[in-house]
Amino acid sequence: MKEFKNEMYYDFTKSIVAAKQMAAITDVRKRFGKEYPNVINGKNIKTKAKTVSLNPSNVKETIGVFQKSGKDDAEKAMKSALAAFETWKKVPMPKRAAFLFKAANVMRRRRLEINAWMISEVGKNYLEADADTCEAIDFLEFYGREALRYSEKQPIVPLQGEENEMFYIPLGVGVVIPPWNFPFAILAGMSAAAIVCGNTVVLKPSSDSPMMGWLFVEIMKEVGLPPGVLNFLVASGSEAGDYLVTHPKTRFISFTGSMEIGLRINELAAKPQPGQIWIKRVVAEMGGKDAMIFDKGIDIDNAVASTVAAAFSFQGQKCSACSRAIVHQDVYDEYVAKLKVAVDALEIGDPANDSQVGPVVSAKAEKSILSYIEIGKKEGKLIAGGEKVKGAKGYFIKPTVIVNVKPTARIMQEEIFGPVLAVTKAKDFDHALNIANNTIFGLTGAVFSNDQKKIERAKQEFHCGNLYLNRKCTGAFVGGNPFGGFNMSGTDSKAGGRDYLLLFLQAKSVSKKL
Repeated sequence: MKEFKNEMYYDFTKSIVAAKQMAAITDVRKRFGKEYPNVINGKNIKTKAKTVSLNPSNVKETIGVFQKSGKDDAEKAMKSALAAFETWKKVPMPKRAAFLFKAANVMRRRRLEINAWMISEVGKNYLEADADTCEAIDFLEFYGREALRYSEKQPIVPLQGEENEMFYIPLGVGVVIPPWNFPFAILAGMSAAAIVCGNTVVLKPSSDSPMMGWLFVEIMKEVGLPPGVLNFLVASGSEAGDYLVTHPKTRFISFTGSMEIGLRINELAAKPQPGQIWIKRVVAEMGGKDAMIFDKGIDIDNAVASTVAAAFSFQGQKCSACSRAIVHQDVYDEYVAKLKVAVDALEIGDPANDSQVGPVVSAKAEKSILSYIEIGKKEGKLIAGGEKVKGAKGYFIKPTVIVNVKPTARIMQEEIFGPVLAVTKAKDFDHALNIANNTIFGLTGAVFSNDQKKIERAKQEFHCGNLYLNRKCTGAFVGGNPFGGFNMSGTDSKAGGRDYLLLFLQAKSVSKKL
């Protein structure tokens, strides 16, 4: 097998490449408004209640109509996954891994189409969507190889008079609850990791991006994944979601999303139910309040460009996005002045036309972000953005920068998950590190400095799961940047790393007396 390599992004600055993506968007638009069923045990299921996926760039356009299941369908999905587990767990690892490799090839073939649906459903521009699809391919290729590694003979210390071995077995049925902001990559990665380890899955996609879940299920069906191994359930979170989390036959829950929901899942899963014979395993990757520190003596133009990319790519709707800029007092004024120019120059528009900045994902998100902007106006000085785009057909908010913010301000402490950046001044590097660590979160961070001693200090003292030095705090690559955070940012799963599959396996030790 070839060594794992990350999928390379398309270069959309080339007109011929951009034209192909535009053509794919035109093609998927012809399929807007269709209805898609849930899939339980390989059978299509429809419900009376519906989930409507809208185009956030133009809310009059319906991407697709999906189902909205409750407890009854959740129970059917659970029974389907339980039955399938009895046979799937016995399938040899190479055969299970082969499904991932085949699916990765289908994703390569359908890459522009997948991008087009993502651009339309959640408002990513061309590069952001393509990076998402590439990451999904990377997850499948990487986890397939990792599964094969874990299926090999595991090293143990020999003992005289015994024949010993240790091997990994699957857990059981898992509930996978992915986010809308990386609607294909994270969904595919979480599901594929569980499946390749021999588990079966009830997949409950975000109601803001069900189309991306449908595409993954369609691809896995195309490569011949047996019915019941992957069950697709667009459903009510408060009804079906809670039911699945608390179900006594649920062995694990894999969740990526907000801190509030992650903590709720953890709390519900911790209480054993009648008939439950295990402690449920919860993998929760939650929010962030990520900071970039800018020391004196650095290239301010590079610092500003890195900030803008980290704070406003995909409208700041990334758990890894920079939402706090901590700037040394000696370069603060220059940084702020150049930051305003750069942010004001950002192009806002429909991502179908590959605009730099698109819409936020929903009316709920828009309302929350705008409320935080109003709070921020009272906590600092607004220098860019601060309002909706007038006359827009969708949920467009201008990239917003608020400066002179105190480290304890709400917009410096609470996750906003939108195009809002708070900027604060640090007296020195000690002060900057203190500000960076003054949060309940600990996902990503970055430090820009020419002082190697300060860089070494940051490596030890900046408490976050993914720290980047002299580069932006977004853009983790599968294999090279295992991803996951500390504190209230989650269980530090390190997705895309060599330990990740252990979350979906359990080790069994067998000893035979000679």
